[in-house]
Amino acid sequence: MTILITGASGQLGHLVVDALLTRGAAPGTIVAGARDLSRVADLADRGVRTAHVDYDDPASLEAALADVESVLLISGSEPGARLDGHRNVIDAAAAAGVSKLVYTSAPKASSFDWALGADHRATEQAIAASGIPAVIVRNNWYVENYVPDVQRSADTGVIAASVGDARISPATRADFAEGAAVVLLEEGHIGQVYEFAGDTPVTYDDIAAAASEVVGRDVAYARLTTAEHIAALTGAGLDEGTAAFVAGIDTGIREGVLDVSDSPLAGLIGRPTTRFADGLRVALA
Repeated sequence: MTILITGASGQLGHLVVDALLTRGAAPGTIVAGARDLSRVADLADRGVRTAHVDYDDPASLEAALADVESVLLISGSEPGARLDGHRNVIDAAAAAGVSKLVYTSAPKASSFDWALGADHRATEQAIAASGIPAVIVRNNWYVENYVPDVQRSADTGVIAASVGDARISPATRADFAEGAAVVLLEEGHIGQVYEFAGDTPVTYDDIAAAASEVVGRDVAYARLTTAEHIAALTGAGLDEGTAAFVAGIDTGIREGVLDVSDSPLAGLIGRPTTRFADGLRVALA
């Protein structure tokens, strides 16, 4: 079975290739797709095949998908501007007759209306309409997302957000990457929609406590209103639209989009997901 990893030059994609190799996939059965092949040269040195993959270039997708049976479509990184590229990958995969398409979606994409959900919901709908045998893996927040906040807290002693008392269920990129690798390699997952999340939901008070543990000083969580959050962001130089979008992400978190208490991730990867403070410590190192 040949597996194409789109976006293999990114942090998640590279880790998925690592996980596939660790779990016994032969290097020659993996295709690492990237717009810039120099960024996957280290994978080529390990025997992994590489291919030029540009979501906005259908010809590159057609060539990369030749003789490929399974595809991991890693979502694009620009909210509001990635759906067309996703559709190009889906169309090319359908034309190539792939037998499994795995897509990295967002938490509760089909049931929750929030700032980051629209592209993912539409992509899931496009995959369903294509008829390709598919698996949706909805990755919760990365532990690594909090590195900038924790780094700032080393100076300020504060992590500020407008999420209220929300719970989130983060795991590390490596945890999510291993989950994707398992789904790609194993049979029996077609048709599933998995909410991938960490084992233990945490609050932002817990995140502040973990930051204290990692940076070696007291860190407190400062609860902001949405208006205060937008004002702080514009004061830091963001335009009003971007500030409202960022604060809208916190609104979704406050309303529960990242609160997942029954995830299959640990069971699939065969180990507990990474403890929040441990993941932070590794990321900061």
